[in-house]
Amino acid sequence: MICGVDEAGRGPIAGPVVAAAVILDPEQPIEGLNDSKKLSAKKRERLSEEIKAKALYWSIAQSDVDEIDQLNILWASMLAMKRAVEALPEAPTEVLVDGNRVPDLVVPARAVVGGDASEPTIAAASILAKVERDRQMLEWHQTYPQYEFDRHKAYGTARHLELLKLHGPCVIHRRSFRPVREALNACD
Repeated sequence: MICGVDEAGRGPIAGPVVAAAVILDPEQPIEGLNDSKKLSAKKRERLSEEIKAKALYWSIAQSDVDEIDQLNILWASMLAMKRAVEALPEAPTEVLVDGNRVPDLVVPARAVVGGDASEPTIAAASILAKVERDRQMLEWHQTYPQYEFDRHKAYGTARHLELLKLHGPCVIHRRSFRPVREALNACD
């Protein structure tokens, strides 16, 4: 009952930070688990479906843009991870968290630097979180096509920053992030 936890979306300048918690089934191994950033989108999608089908338990949670702006991205990430663990139908015996910090949990937890590449259960969580966040950014692209969220998933690419300057921020831009603040100031 060891749970892996990871998040996706700390670096982007828009959208939520999404976390996943996964307890893998040792009787149903999943080949190819790795840090989601090292996998193609197609492979992540395939693995995401396999994880959901074979894991003992999994959950996905998030912190929205308002929480990110109020708490800061680190604490919003911790909150999303805490929510993901608490949403599991059964409490894990231990939680392994990718990175160097752990959220405030009632179960034992430890940080594993580089855990998304070394711990299969964290890799599985990494994949679920990334696939869910990317899916949401594609939905946001339908509402705000002028920002091309389908291409950069809200990361601060040169193109995204150019579009941000051209159109100003939308409701999912993180106002506490410098490029968005600068775009807001330019609009005033």
